[in-house]
Amino acid sequence: MDERRTVWVLIVVLVGQLVFLAVQGARGGHTRAETVGLRLLGPLARTVAAIPRGFSDARQDMKLRGGLQEENRRLRREVEELRLHLLRLSDVEGEMRRLGEAVRYGTPPAGRIRSVDVVYVDYASWLRTLVLYTGDAPARKNQPVLSPDGLVGRVFAVAGPYSKVQLITDRAAGVGGMILRTHRQGVVRGGGRGSGALVLDYVPLQTDVRVGDQVLTAGIDGVYPRGIPVGTVVKVEGGGQLFHKVELAPAVDFGALDQVYLLDYDAVPPKLKENNPSGHP
Repeated sequence: MDERRTVWVLIVVLVGQLVFLAVQGARGGHTRAETVGLRLLGPLARTVAAIPRGFSDARQDMKLRGGLQEENRRLRREVEELRLHLLRLSDVEGEMRRLGEAVRYGTPPAGRIRSVDVVYVDYASWLRTLVLYTGDAPARKNQPVLSPDGLVGRVFAVAGPYSKVQLITDRAAGVGGMILRTHRQGVVRGGGRGSGALVLDYVPLQTDVRVGDQVLTAGIDGVYPRGIPVGTVVKVEGGGQLFHKVELAPAVDFGALDQVYLLDYDAVPPKLKENNPSGHP
């Protein structure tokens, strides 16, 4: 029943009630039939009168709910964009930029980011690799891969619109890491043995390392720029005569990745990393 029909039904009921009362009043006195009629027609009129308000309130509720859902989606997109910007403007990069302004030092540029879809996950080896669909703009070998939470890995194989990513949880992966609180550097590797944890190697025993310390990329491996979150220290032990045994919890939940971001960052050319100090080919 639409609103117009409801209004007409309300009018008919009210007119009938008025006619009924008028006839009874003309006869004089109240009869038992009149009393019964009032008891029946009164609640019915109130019910019919409430129907348009019910429809109107329902429409308003649906509009309000739709508006709130759209606003929630917009806010979530904005939060994700802000978190991605923070990856490139972390405490370390901000500090280096402020210091660089005083001495005219320019940090290596970290360019734009673009989102791509994850189309395959290697579950057989504890999420050590991903396959991405990059569309018409292919990825580049060694291109950094991020999520809003931190570092995911690097592209190591490209086949047209598809790219394969080595995750930092891979035992063979290596990331130059740095403890944010002390700026002590080391190498982050996958935990191995089916573990999703990370280890920070080559941190001397005399270094102050604490549970809860944040580890960021140090920007010394020629692949990743400085300042991307890698993980948090969850365990510190004496691993040997020279170095701590430091275990990290990754900043990224690798089991929840359905979309990641490629960072346009120029890695150090392989020729410059070759062991050839003489400068001759």
